[in-house]
Amino acid sequence: MADEGYLLDNRDADAGARLGALAAIFDDWTFDHLGRLGLGAGSRVWEVGAGGPSVIRWLAARVGDSGRVLATDIDVSWAAAAAGPNVEVRRHDVGVDPRPAETFDVVHARLVLVHVPAREDALASMVEAIRPGGWLLVEDADPALQPLSSLDPRTAEEELANRIRTGFRTLLSEHGAELAYGRTLPRVLREAGLLDVAADAFVPLRHPASVDLEKTTIRMVRDQLVARQLATAEEIDRHLANVATGRLDLAQPPLISAWGRKPR
Repeated sequence: MADEGYLLDNRDADAGARLGALAAIFDDWTFDHLGRLGLGAGSRVWEVGAGGPSVIRWLAARVGDSGRVLATDIDVSWAAAAAGPNVEVRRHDVGVDPRPAETFDVVHARLVLVHVPAREDALASMVEAIRPGGWLLVEDADPALQPLSSLDPRTAEEELANRIRTGFRTLLSEHGAELAYGRTLPRVLREAGLLDVAADAFVPLRHPASVDLEKTTIRMVRDQLVARQLATAEEIDRHLANVATGRLDLAQPPLISAWGRKPR
């Protein structure tokens, strides 16, 4: 199933490695936040826009045999590996399709709503699916808040990395991503009627997996960067070679995590 309108197609040959790099960078942060929300044996969780299997498997272990995890995505080809006795993997477009009929103790989405054109409808669907007293955790990037690949550019290699990142952000915008969405999450959750809303942010700087994330991401959008004249093929090849040396201090946009509780 194609990710129609989504810049980073999960059918691409680099998609699995890219999802693995995202997991290596962000999973510990996500697991810490999910762990604070009272998940335990018997909990019911909806993992929205699951992507790869790592978060699903962590949730499945956390809720145990008496719990249930529903993992949905518009493309479940990677998430399907996590299906099991207490895990259902279902094809679902959170911005378009009706919400699941059941309700959940926790609903979670990471790096999803920033890419969903109908993000207001998607968020409303997620809130409706929370049982009274349950929690919503939304984690989204804010590339507009920190747009650089190299925060301290002093060499031609680092300047090129920032130009390539600018081109990538341009493509994201043209595909409907809201690059300043992450910072809005506390307000958005409060306006949705949630209580005890709080938020924090994680800015990965020179994480070991950033090399793989950069290489796979740029390879996936290479043709579009060239077609839009945002970078030349030679510049992309040079950038990928620079990344492979490990000399670049690659930074990622802030991942802003916000959570709130549905009134009882």
